[in-house]
Amino acid sequence: MSISSKLDALHWQVKRYRWLQYFAIFNRIALAAGFLPAGLVKITGERFASGLAVNHPMGHYLEALNHTSYYYTSIGVVQVLSAVLLLIPSTVTIGAFLYFPIILNICILTYATRFDGSLFTAPLMVLSNLYLLGWHYDKWKYILPFNRLPLSNGSTRSRTLNNKFPISFFAGVLAAVVLCVIGIPSLYSIRPRNTLAQCKKQFNGGNRTKAGYDFCDCIHLHGQPLDSCLNNYNQAPSDVAFPR
Repeated sequence: MSISSKLDALHWQVKRYRWLQYFAIFNRIALAAGFLPAGLVKITGERFASGLAVNHPMGHYLEALNHTSYYYTSIGVVQVLSAVLLLIPSTVTIGAFLYFPIILNICILTYATRFDGSLFTAPLMVLSNLYLLGWHYDKWKYILPFNRLPLSNGSTRSRTLNNKFPISFFAGVLAAVVLCVIGIPSLYSIRPRNTLAQCKKQFNGGNRTKAGYDFCDCIHLHGQPLDSCLNNYNQAPSDVAFPR
């Protein structure tokens, strides 16, 4: 069996589940809800995440982006457009394709700057977007090199919806959520956090309090690049333990 046939068979089996159909609708609404307010903020000219200090690594980026005139506005327009397209059943596929590069860029940017605001939501949104692309695989599969347009329309398989709840699938969804919420943020031993106080709090009770405080000052007070502050932290000595 060819790759094309295997994917078609898998897609047909998945589309038969009523609960997965509901999950696709949920993902459409959730993704649209994530981009509509963010896009409107940009269209109105306000800075996104205005409460985030400019000296924060993500704050540097957002502040510079806010001063790019119509480029900043155009990002908001595309975000709102992709969200609206997701909400319309006949345009979901194009909406998902428009949405994906934006959310993937946000996800990469989040991890590059260790931004707490979207450290676990961004990867979840990427996975949600991928699910929608997979759900509508039959709409775009012919752009793949191993698929060819059919010679004739032929007969389509009847699709009787399966009401069985796919426990294993949703167990995997729950595991992905737990991984993104708990597991992924723990990959970083230190993070800039959103404020100076939150940043310093993560070093309390450890043996590198001074180095940690200097790291936080480097970020929040002096506005230095994240890599430079991390390098200074890694080279700084641990606290001196005084004998009792």
